[in-house]
Amino acid sequence: MSSYTKDDIRRICKEENIRYIRMMFTDMLGMLKNVEIPVTRLDDALNNQVMFDGSSIEGFVRIYEADMFLHPDLDTFLVLSWENTAYGKVARFICDVYRPGGKDGEHIPFEGDPRGVLKRNLERMNKLGYKAFNCGVEPEFFLFKLNEKGAPTLEFNDHGGYFDLAPVDSAEDCRRDIVLELQKIGFTIEAAHHEVSNGQHEINFKFDSAVEACDNVQTFKLVVKNIARRHGLHATFMPKPVEGINGSGMHVNCSLLTMDGKNAFYDPNTPNQLSEVANKWISGILDHAKGFCLITNPIVNSYKRIVPGYEAPCYISWSDSNRSTMIRIPAARGLKTRTEVRSVDVAANPYLAIAAILAAGLDGVEGNCKKRAPIYDNLYAMNDEERAAIGVDSLPASLYDAVLAFKQDKLIQDAMGEHITTKIIEAKTIEWNEFRRHVSDWEIKRYINRY
Repeated sequence: MSSYTKDDIRRICKEENIRYIRMMFTDMLGMLKNVEIPVTRLDDALNNQVMFDGSSIEGFVRIYEADMFLHPDLDTFLVLSWENTAYGKVARFICDVYRPGGKDGEHIPFEGDPRGVLKRNLERMNKLGYKAFNCGVEPEFFLFKLNEKGAPTLEFNDHGGYFDLAPVDSAEDCRRDIVLELQKIGFTIEAAHHEVSNGQHEINFKFDSAVEACDNVQTFKLVVKNIARRHGLHATFMPKPVEGINGSGMHVNCSLLTMDGKNAFYDPNTPNQLSEVANKWISGILDHAKGFCLITNPIVNSYKRIVPGYEAPCYISWSDSNRSTMIRIPAARGLKTRTEVRSVDVAANPYLAIAAILAAGLDGVEGNCKKRAPIYDNLYAMNDEERAAIGVDSLPASLYDAVLAFKQDKLIQDAMGEHITTKIIEAKTIEWNEFRRHVSDWEIKRYINRY
């Protein structure tokens, strides 16, 4: 990430003919929002004086608590190259959300700001003696054709499979343009390829510290959707848009750094070169996997992905080689030693998901969770009784089950804070009730003539 001063930003805006600035932030559900200001209000932005109505944002505040302030993170200043217009360029800040009410008119961090939730959990990590939480995410997405009205369809524009090339992968041009745009704005791209399902793609970029990694996810999604639209396509991060094929995940590779910059998960003297900290970390994630599933898999559709038969992990387990487990340990060691949490999907709010994983892992590191042995058997080939016999439980099977599990996990609730906890239970209960009242095409086709 670049480091900017206020004077740097004023100079860049002048040199680049910036005319418009987007003050971006993320709501509870992971949706990127923004307040747009002309560049003439740049100093207001730099002095934390841009306000918005928080009562209109999902999961924020009530109507009588509406006034909120956007505090831009100066290091997130970015010229949006894909928004170059005839009258001038557009730039953005990613902002933290504050509310009034402090001493002498000071602003107070808003407890329902997802970026702030992650920062609070990182502070706890620092107090436990760790310098950084590095995260590398692997977001997958689908590309669909648009109809004559510009609305998305479920028609694929390619019929490629894993690592296929054009002409089978006819979305290759779109994916390449996404990569080029990402590189233009500073992303370090490690790989881009067609995924298993028709129309499904993955672009991997270099890991970063936790907050920056989440900022990158939000920027990535914005770029993908904009470039796809230029190609006459719709990009979706819905976990399972089509029945019968693999869904889209967002595997999270993560590691802790000690205060002297060493990877806390690496120990060259153990058989698998994983440290005691790594084993405790894994135990924490597995112990709280059900509790944080509402955060990492937050919508009704999420639970259509984590079912047997489509490579998504359904079972709470870990291994250093087995891809049927929820946590996998990639082969790299040394500074690259990491855990890969494979259950997370692309509908997750990245700030909340990373915060939940961090809180769960740290609970294990503190010695509060029972260590578990790695699993090398193919869990998909076992029945429930066989998995239970080796101590392997399943992730929640529905959003309703995830809500119940979240309600029972005090640690994850504390990690989210009282505000997010209350609001997300309320929002997801409403979502589940809407879904269970809906009569689906599957039900009509199956029952209308039978009964």
